[in-house]
Amino acid sequence: MRSLVFVLLLSFLLSYPLAKEISFTLEDRDRIIRLEENQKEGFKALMQRIDDTNKRIDDINKRIDDTNKRIDDMISIMLWGFGVLFAGMMSLIGFVIWDRRSALAPAIRKTKELEEREEKIEKALKKLAEKTQK
Repeated sequence: MRSLVFVLLLSFLLSYPLAKEISFTLEDRDRIIRLEENQKEGFKALMQRIDDTNKRIDDINKRIDDTNKRIDDMISIMLWGFGVLFAGMMSLIGFVIWDRRSALAPAIRKTKELEEREEKIEKALKKLAEKTQK
């Protein structure tokens, strides 16, 4: 009996290193398939969220571009307004200068006429005074 126990013990001891555990079972395969499906679904959901985020960013960029265009249009209108305002002021200054000259010209001419008349009267009075003294 000892030999039988010895043989059995020896066979167990020698068979243990040769025994292999089944490393990949059907349950493991199913689990990996489910994990791959979950990973694909998660990846699809992630890509959808990334696409939605990109769309929102594009919409925001479009709104920013529209706002910039409106600001550029307002700046252009303001520049035109300032240009018209300054042109009006310069034309008003030019008109005032021209009006002063044209308004002063008759007064200057009248003053010269009066000075000439005064000189003539003065000469005539001097001549008359010389004649009456004699």
